Amino acid sequence: MKFVADIDIPFLKGVLEPYGEVVYKKGLDICRDDIVDADALLIRTRTRCDEELLEGTKVSIITTATIGTDHIDLDYCSSHGIEVANASGCNAGGVMQYVFSALYGIAARKGIKIDGATIGIVGVGNVGRRIEYMADYLGFKVLRCDPPRAQKEGPEGFCSLEHLLTESDIVTLHVPLDENTRGMANADFFTLMKPGAIFINAARGEVVNEEALLEAAPKMGAIVIDTWNHEPSVNEELIDVVDIATPHIAGYSYQGKVNGTSMAVQAIAKHFGIRELEDFTPEDDIPEHQPLHLDLKGKNHGEIAAVLQYNYPIFTDDFRFRMEPHKFEKLRSEYQYRREIIVD
Repeated sequence: MKFVADIDIPFLKGVLEPYGEVVYKKGLDICRDDIVDADALLIRTRTRCDEELLEGTKVSIITTATIGTDHIDLDYCSSHGIEVANASGCNAGGVMQYVFSALYGIAARKGIKIDGATIGIVGVGNVGRRIEYMADYLGFKVLRCDPPRAQKEGPEGFCSLEHLLTESDIVTLHVPLDENTRGMANADFFTLMKPGAIFINAARGEVVNEEALLEAAPKMGAIVIDTWNHEPSVNEELIDVVDIATPHIAGYSYQGKVNGTSMAVQAIAKHFGIRELEDFTPEDDIPEHQPLHLDLKGKNHGEIAAVLQYNYPIFTDDFRFRMEPHKFEKLRSEYQYRREIIVD
């Protein structure tokens, strides 16, 4: 067999080699000539898998070590018998850590009172649930908007987007990118938000209309942006306006990367019947890589902010990105994965 893999998928080298030829390339550089005789693709978000790439190839499975699939033409794959597997929920803990490190860090830096604030979660899937759990744990009031879940489970516990935006002190996006969410954070969206509210996007860049956000910025209490339109190009005018800017690394925890690679390899193993890899997980017994258990109960705002910043100094990521925004991909590929936290 032949496997073509994104060279920046961590912990992968040496895993598939006993079972076939493995070709590693930068995700943006993977082209049709590379995969015409390949049986499988292992990718991240930078490889656009569509008819132009896949037509006439042998590829029977695409595994992405990411939660999103918006870089894959699912209709084309379905109609051509190509299995698609993603790593759903792999980075939920890392994104949760990012959101609350950003939130408490910005609040401390700007003197914004968030004790007892209302946090509105738009998209309550794997990541949104982790945000909800942490928000409840820390004493926030929580509003949830997730039309697909509300339709499936019933409306109780969910609210409309309009209600969430008008009532929330903090709005954080955790939706997939699809035809319903592309550009959803537009001028009307920001008009509905409370003056002085905090806005966080750690979902996909294209769910936000960046021009509308720039116009709305003066009324915002703070803005945190991890994902951008047209990555790896970024809107440097928007970088100058937001309070925290990072290069799409919210989910870049050590555990998140282990999970993503594990799920990608396990999907390959199931598809091709490689029994030895069906339960694959990268080996790691290093204590410093394991999740850190924290007890934040009873701590005040300043103490929580200090603990979260100590374990993930998010302003360091912000500073590095602002200094070299044109090195978006380099900052991501060389990122030092952080240790996740778990609250007790």
